[in-house]
Amino acid sequence: MASEIIRPQVSRRRLLQLMGGVAVAGTLAGCGGGNSAGGSGGGPLKVIGAGSQEAGLRKALDEYKKQNSSFDFNLSFSPADQLQTALRAQLAAGNAPDMHAVYPGNGSAMSMVQLSKANLLTDLSDQAWTQKIPTGFKGAYQQDGKTFIFSPGTSVLGAIYNKKAFAKAGVEVPTTWSELLTVCETLKKKGIVPLALGAQTPWVTQLINYALVPGTVYAKQPDFDDKMAAGSATFAGSGWADAMNKYLELQKRGFFNDNPNGTTYEQATSMVGTGKAAMAVQVSAVLQAYRDAAPSPDDLGMFPLPATDTVADNWIPGGIVVGLAVSAKSKKADEARKFIEFCGQPDMINTWAEAVACVPLYSEGEAKVDPVLKPFLHYLSGNKAVPFMDQRWPNAEVQPTHFAVVQELLGGKTTVDGALKKMDEAYRKTA
Repeated sequence: MASEIIRPQVSRRRLLQLMGGVAVAGTLAGCGGGNSAGGSGGGPLKVIGAGSQEAGLRKALDEYKKQNSSFDFNLSFSPADQLQTALRAQLAAGNAPDMHAVYPGNGSAMSMVQLSKANLLTDLSDQAWTQKIPTGFKGAYQQDGKTFIFSPGTSVLGAIYNKKAFAKAGVEVPTTWSELLTVCETLKKKGIVPLALGAQTPWVTQLINYALVPGTVYAKQPDFDDKMAAGSATFAGSGWADAMNKYLELQKRGFFNDNPNGTTYEQATSMVGTGKAAMAVQVSAVLQAYRDAAPSPDDLGMFPLPATDTVADNWIPGGIVVGLAVSAKSKKADEARKFIEFCGQPDMINTWAEAVACVPLYSEGEAKVDPVLKPFLHYLSGNKAVPFMDQRWPNAEVQPTHFAVVQELLGGKTTVDGALKKMDEAYRKTA
């Protein structure tokens, strides 16, 4: 699809304050330029990415190989739970891939802060592109003043929707919570699943809350994260309860597919792409997977998910997308560093950012931005965007607790009060 040309500062003014990224990954997949293992002096560079990186990472690796004939790579992708467990264990044991996905900022076991503190990442600070990181983004890329991760830019989170399904039901994009409920009810009566939810895939569980909380919490308390850190606020005593109750309302009114806890991310993606379902709440970085599942990429659009009945109070989440880092113990670290330096050039940043529907980290001149982001731009320029929630969480315990309690809520095994109590307990844990 053609891309709209906008000036970078239009979408970046508020996002200069963003420092982190939601844990997003996709399907198991593998391919590459070679078939022998990396992590040693010979053979191709071994790379493990998150599924949401696929469209951009493949382009970057293929282009680098085109320009460097001696370069070869072995590329595979892993779901979030395996990144957080198996890959984390490999890193600690010293047998990790040469280059791998890392989440910006803090808040998960595979986040830049957690891994760099454990001395598991290679310092990239001497590369030219690191000097272009805006001040407000540095917390996503840097720990103790050193840069450990490359990411092409900023993703937004909202509802990916099937335009043909909307047209069939005769509904328009909603701008308030009540309108959203009416749209869902109309879609349901037309035999279309209003919202596809693949909650069997753990990282998907968090997204509806992440889409609602900017409106239910941060629009009223922009300093909520600071208050949490100071101990003067809690999840249970905040608009998080409103968001979770709205999450449950969608389920109770039958607006999700049957058995969300038994439905995967891939199945939900297919449902929206084919029009069996009308919407899914997702990050823009995975839009390409939805386009691949649709007869035509033009069948799909995206809009901010309204959280309240006052349009002016709706805010959106945005954050640095999943990045790449070099294993500190890789024997091919120099080769991996050269590839990342290549990715940091403005043309490649634009190419990667466009491929994963995110706003480029920086641009020399005008940046290309996927037209799907257009409904989000006025929120970004109007100081109505907040980081993905996990980037300000103090440890790697809160996010998996959030995953688990949402699955429990959907399964009828806990209450909103019980879920938020567990999240508060996880937040207060110290190493």
